[in-house]
Amino acid sequence: MNQPKSSYDYADLLACGRGELFGPGNAQLPLPPMLMFDRITEISKDGGAAGLGKVVAEFDVKPDLWFFGCHFQGDPVMPGCLGLDALWQMTGFFLGWLGEPGRGRALGVGEVKLSGMVTPLVKKVTYEVEVTRLILRKLKMAVSNGIMKADGETVYQVTDMKVGLFQPTA
Repeated sequence: MNQPKSSYDYADLLACGRGELFGPGNAQLPLPPMLMFDRITEISKDGGAAGLGKVVAEFDVKPDLWFFGCHFQGDPVMPGCLGLDALWQMTGFFLGWLGEPGRGRALGVGEVKLSGMVTPLVKKVTYEVEVTRLILRKLKMAVSNGIMKADGETVYQVTDMKVGLFQPTA
């Protein structure tokens, strides 16, 4: 990939999920229904407070999303782990976007604070990830902080998310 784009639409994200965006054996997003955002509106390698990279994505909330019917019946709410996974997905996408080889894997998280929720009444979720540390040696890893907003109100704050890229060993 010579000149990476600074934003990606849903078709681009699906291409990434099929392994077509960064090439075979490299970073992929999950496909729906586990893909937790509809577009990346901003991605840069020098954004964020540390100047190491920033990714902003959006997810259009629809009342018939798959998880509302089962989590919880009569009290629908987006599972907290799905918001966290979206932030991990974005961090892995960032490494692939940099052109780094390997398959992405979540490696950990420092702290997760949930101060609100996503219900079927929410219209849009916005995610922001800022890279705080980047290791691009034999080990390829990004450490990032992230927030998730529901209709503009911060509902998740996450620190020290770790995502690495790995080459298949077999």
